Parts: sequence; C-alpha cells; structure tokens
Amino acid sequence: MRPPISSVETAEGFIRLGPTAPACPVLISVPHAGRDYPPELLEMSRVPQARLEALEDRYADLLVDEAVAAGATAFIARRPRCWIDLNRDEREIDPTMIDPRPRAHDVILSTKVRGGLGLVPRRMAGVSEIWARRLDAEELEARILRDHRPWHAAIASTLEEARRRFGVALLIDCHSMPQLPAHGGGQPPRIVLGDRHGRTAPPFLMDRLTRIAEEHGFPCARNSPYAGGHTLDRQAHPARGIHAIQIEVDRSTYLAPDLRGPGEGLPRMRALIAEMVAAMVEELSAPLARAAE
Repeated sequence: MRPPISSVETAEGFIRLGPTAPACPVLISVPHAGRDYPPELLEMSRVPQARLEALEDRYADLLVDEAVAAGATAFIARRPRCWIDLNRDEREIDPTMIDPRPRAHDVILSTKVRGGLGLVPRRMAGVSEIWARRLDAEELEARILRDHRPWHAAIASTLEEARRRFGVALLIDCHSMPQLPAHGGGQPPRIVLGDRHGRTAPPFLMDRLTRIAEEHGFPCARNSPYAGGHTLDRQAHPARGIHAIQIEVDRSTYLAPDLRGPGEGLPRMRALIAEMVAAMVEELSAPLARAAE
C-alpha cells in the first residue's frame, strides 16, 4: 500500500518516516490516523472498535507517502485518537473522567473538552459515553509520558534541527475532515488550511498552498472551520524561523465511498500533498528575501 521510503524509525507511540537527518526544511505530522488499538482500550470501551474508528482521520497517513518518498520527514501516530489526542494540550482533560479527580488548576476546560473531545475523548457522534469506567490518574499519566510528550519532543527537536540546517523550518500538520456544507451558494471547501489566524505562518505560504489546491480543482478555505490546534500553538515559533500550518483534506477525496478504506482518489491526493510540500520547500529556500516582502 505504501510506496518505497528512505527509512523508518519506530517508537512505541509513533513512526518516523524519511531520512535520518532532515533533507529539507519541511516536516509533516499526522496525529489522528493511528490504528493500533491496545487491548486495554477495547476492554474499557462501551462501543466496538469499528465505532471508535470514526474518531480517526481515516488513512490520512497514506496521504504523505509521496512527499516522504521525495525526501520529507514525517511523524505518524500509531495510537488511535481515542487512546490519546496528540493535538490537545496534556492539560485539556475532562476532570470527571479521571480517578481521583484532578485539581481545577491542573486542567484546561477548553471548548474541545466541553464538547467531549479532550486529551482522552469522552463522547463522539451518536455515543453519549465512550468509556465504561473512569480512567485512573496513573493510567492517564502513563499515556502522557509514553505517547504525548515523546511525540511532541521528537517533532520539536527535528524542527530545530531543520532550522539549524536550512535557516527556517515548517511543520505541516495533516488531518482529514468530513465533507463540509457549501456556504453562500459556492462549492464546499475540500481543503482547509489553518495558521491560527496568521499567528503560526507567514501569509505567502498560505497563499501558495491555496493556489495549488485551487489549481487542482479543490475549493480551499482558510481557518474556517479549522484554524489548527495545540500542535501549531506548541510547535510554531515564527520569531525563530519555525512555522506551522494545518491541512485538512476532505476524506471523500481519497477514501472509498464507504469511507472505510483507501479509494481511487488516493494517488491524486498523494500527488497534491507532495506538490504542496515541494512548493513550501521552494518558498522557504530564500526566507530572508520573503521576510522582506
């Protein structure tokens, strides 16, 4: 299913694809496509694995293979999103899920947490409660130490290495999304780019990505309804030359009609992501000139 890649490094919670040292200033992360369901997770769940898979960015990891084959480094989560959401702050916890209940100043009750999609999701569409019991505080801490912190540490260190080698670095955080409704009589966006409303990347990068998507016939939106999350906030340091952009891809463009497995559109979307990565490498090849624009 995957084309040849230059190397693979496997950690317990994620896989690193690509060269040992960054060969270009662009890195890719795919935090929500993990399909390794630990037995203890399934034992805790009120619903079968097939329902839990609805939380995944189904097979979004396959979107980046052509970009990796061309020399990009990618980090692919192995654990599913329902085990731990790598795009949440480790303090975005629903305190009522944890035993003993954490202190109020140790949690962030964000909108995502209140909607049931915190660090460990509590609810999903059509399911009022995912878990049959509360999560022991020690269990949660183990997930954070084993999966969440190593993931972000590995990305941060590789971005820093890329910045040292090339003078600038960019993280592309790759996600998939359900089909969106049309707005204002136009076509619904098939690609949504997020830069936290301009805080995590310069406009010329977003402009180039938008042009590429639209040249390929995919309507593109910016920061609505997805502006990026914890990964962009944590990993982007524009003042130091480290930027981050989230890309959301409509699942129907690359999955089969039942949205369960890869579909006929996968090669086209792989090529699109690879072209986007190549364009970002090109744009970042003269960062000082761009910074003056």
